[in-house]
Amino acid sequence: MQNNKRFPRKDTRTRINHAIKAPELRVIGPEGENLGTLSREDALKKADELKLDLIEISPNSKPPVAKITDYGEYRYETKKKASKAKAKAHVTETKSVQVKIGTGDHDQQLKAKRAAEWLMEGHRVKVDLFLWGRYKYMEADFLKERLERFLKIIPADYKIADPIKKSPKGFTATIEKTAGAKADKVKIIEEKTEKEEEKKQTEEVAKSKKKSLDDLLDIEGGLI
Repeated sequence: MQNNKRFPRKDTRTRINHAIKAPELRVIGPEGENLGTLSREDALKKADELKLDLIEISPNSKPPVAKITDYGEYRYETKKKASKAKAKAHVTETKSVQVKIGTGDHDQQLKAKRAAEWLMEGHRVKVDLFLWGRYKYMEADFLKERLERFLKIIPADYKIADPIKKSPKGFTATIEKTAGAKADKVKIIEEKTEKEEEKKQTEEVAKSKKKSLDDLLDIEGGLI
C-alpha cells in the first residue's frame, strides 16, 4: 500500500484573507490597479478598508499575487471563464464512412457531404471500401482506384493522414482537414444533392401521372 505521506497532495484551494500564508504579496486593486508589493498585514488592512476580500490568485508567483475583490463575484467570474473554456475545447474524433463497389452516385454524394462536414468540424475521417464475396478477389489497383474516386468527390480541402491500405474488410484511408480549409464546397454539394432530389421527385410524379392516364385509357377501352 502506497504511503500517502511520502506523496503529499497539492493544495489547489484558493486562499482568501487570513488563510493566506505568504508574508508579502503583490496586490492588485478592485479596479485592476497595481498596488505594489505589500506585507500580508497591510494587504488585509487595505481589503478591510474597502470592505472586500483579499484573494490569492497566483500563489506560485514570487511574491504571490493577490487581488482585492468580492469573493462571491470572483467565484462567479472564475466559473464563467471555466465554462467558456470548456465550451471552446474541441475533442477530435475519428469518424467512419463506408462505401461499397455498388454504392450509387446519389448515396456516394451524401456520404461525401457527411465526410466533409466532419472534416470541417475538425475530426479525422476514416473512409472504408467494404468488400464482400467475389469483390475481395478483384485486382488491388482497381479497388484502390474506386476508393480514390470516392475521396476525390469529398467537397472539402483535406490531406491524407493515413494512405490507402488493405484492411480486414477491404481497403481503408484516413483523411484530415488542412489548415485554413473552408466549408464552401459543402454548400455546393448540398445544393447539388437537393436539386438531384427535386429532379428525382419530379420524375416520379410524372411517371405516376402517366401510369394513371394509361390505366384510365385501359378502363375506357374496356367500356367501348
